[in-house]
Amino acid sequence: MTQNQLKELPSVSEVLLESDPYKSLNSKYITYIIKAELDGFRRAAIKGTLKLKRAQITQNILSDIEGFMKPSMKSIINGTGIVLHTGLGRAPMKESVAKQVAKRVSGYTNLEFDLPTGTRGQRQNHVNGLLSALTGAQSTMAVNNNAAAVLLALNELGEGKEVIVSRGQQVEIGGSFRIPDVIKKSGCILKEVGSTNRTHIKDYEKAINKKTGIILWVHTSNYVVRGFTHDVGLSDLVQLGKKKRVPVVADLGSGALVDLSEKGVPKDMLVQDVVKSGVGLVTFSGDKLLGGPQAGLIVGKKTLVNKLKKNPIARAVRCDKWSLAFLEESLRSFGDDGPSKDNLTISLMTSSRKALTKRGETILSHLPKKTVDNLGITLVESDVEAGSGSLPEEKLDSMAFRFKPKGISASKLAAQFRTGDTAVVGYIHGNTFYIDLKAVIPGQEKDLAGAISAI
Repeated sequence: MTQNQLKELPSVSEVLLESDPYKSLNSKYITYIIKAELDGFRRAAIKGTLKLKRAQITQNILSDIEGFMKPSMKSIINGTGIVLHTGLGRAPMKESVAKQVAKRVSGYTNLEFDLPTGTRGQRQNHVNGLLSALTGAQSTMAVNNNAAAVLLALNELGEGKEVIVSRGQQVEIGGSFRIPDVIKKSGCILKEVGSTNRTHIKDYEKAINKKTGIILWVHTSNYVVRGFTHDVGLSDLVQLGKKKRVPVVADLGSGALVDLSEKGVPKDMLVQDVVKSGVGLVTFSGDKLLGGPQAGLIVGKKTLVNKLKKNPIARAVRCDKWSLAFLEESLRSFGDDGPSKDNLTISLMTSSRKALTKRGETILSHLPKKTVDNLGITLVESDVEAGSGSLPEEKLDSMAFRFKPKGISASKLAAQFRTGDTAVVGYIHGNTFYIDLKAVIPGQEKDLAGAISAI
């Protein structure tokens, strides 16, 4: 049986002869795909589970080659309601902003060149002034993500020394990425204090010795401990750090620059307030509540930031010209009256239920009544998360399309939306498929209506 199935496998050269329509693709890519696919079919044949004939196998491989000709990364409609969706790229950028950045950065730029003097410049200068002005910090720098920012700070200030952290702040973020692991990789020694639910200032005092390098305070932005709890405020830690001459580093995770509570977004700890507490360094993400590109931002005392800039790791985790250009645009979006409409992330997060209802009704008006009836579409109120560990216990008001179609399961309907010409990613709850409008970008209404009609 196995031998008969193995005989159905075409050779690499046979499939290559059939791949002429795809000759514009690099032949190395085509050969790679053919070999990879044939390996899979061969394993099935050895197990005796291969059910396809030679011609079908060849056609399947050719279809995969055709798919390989299209870019892997594509624009999608985010119908999950989660604005900061890690799997979908976190903070979205406005198309007009992206075009402005592309126009400035696609060729050569003054990334590390001072035009007035004609001498070597510093790439950090493109964002340093903006970051300092917005946060009130003496000095700042940007690296490629917040994990890198924490790693760099720990390595420079505490390598070979102990880093004191409350047991209640040893968080794990996405991808099983844990604070204790970062401390270990940075060359520091973890010194745990307190308990999971209660840590006191005396715990920190007892832990400080000649081997202490840093007191690390971590904002538990992606979870909350309730009940019989106690933690130590930053101002108290700063006072202890001054007394013992130990720098305090605060890892905020999500870095909020403005209070948006009046616009329906729950208030989070502001970067400026943390800086005012007197901590040595504050680290936070650029692609969360800031609404910018993937970046790790470090703000704080000038003497400490300067040390970090000289660390060899700083070069390994530095931002490229694209990240810095997008970061500059995001920082410039914060005016005296708060973030402008150019900050797409914050615009989406602050969109009201009333505005979303109006957009939802507009989309429904573009759909044939038969489509609405067959798919059982209704516009309903919903509550969504901000995403990416930001504001973990808080919900944002939203509206969503609820689908109750005839003759198709929620999972199959979701798959059809994901694989259509316009990819739409929704979610399933209670065996019902939803497309939430919170993270649907203004201007995508027509495309979403078209995707629904195509189903």
